[in-house]
Amino acid sequence: MTSTEQLTQWHLKGHGYEFCNCAPGCGCNFHGFPTSSDGSCKAMVGNHIIDGACGDVDLSGVKAVAVIDWPKAIHDGNGKAVFIVAPETTEEQIECLSQIYTGALGGDPWGILGTTFEVVGLVKAPISFEGTGVTATMTAEGVGRATGDTFKNPVTGEPHIAQIVLPDGFIWKKGECGIGTFQVEAEGLRLDFTDTNWIFYEFDWSNT
Repeated sequence: MTSTEQLTQWHLKGHGYEFCNCAPGCGCNFHGFPTSSDGSCKAMVGNHIIDGACGDVDLSGVKAVAVIDWPKAIHDGNGKAVFIVAPETTEEQIECLSQIYTGALGGDPWGILGTTFEVVGLVKAPISFEGTGVTATMTAEGVGRATGDTFKNPVTGEPHIAQIVLPDGFIWKKGECGIGTFQVEAEGLRLDFTDTNWIFYEFDWSNT
């Protein structure tokens, strides 16, 4: 790319659903390394784009899920990723998402994350996000399902609300944390975890 060429501008705003195999809270958010039992980072992350565009392509309303398997910490790379999109997603929208999520167009967080994995597949399946906030269910029909809930007070059983605020966070600034369970199998990647990290957040990403 020459200095006179400009990257296509993009922006995405919406709701994020982050399930991974770390202990609740996810050590990656604090010291950069997973708190999973084997030091890997395996995640099923959903994006419900409420408002978005890439150039003149409207991305508002698009739903996507990333299934990513990193053998070690995210920054160590060598991950494999499968992306899931709803059947109604157009080829034009898929091409834009591909460029955004692989970091080809720059911008946080994908300008960083996109360099840490290889995309090994794309699956089309109906995607739904149900519930409110940290009490939610994410489904990719026939492919995978994730359910999240609040922490529970060990004495009373009542919901125990917990949030993480990261003023300099490049994926999200405030995450609502709880306990999650997810199972997904797509294009050779199979993840199955119970009572691990789950974070609901709002995102506002762009390359401008």
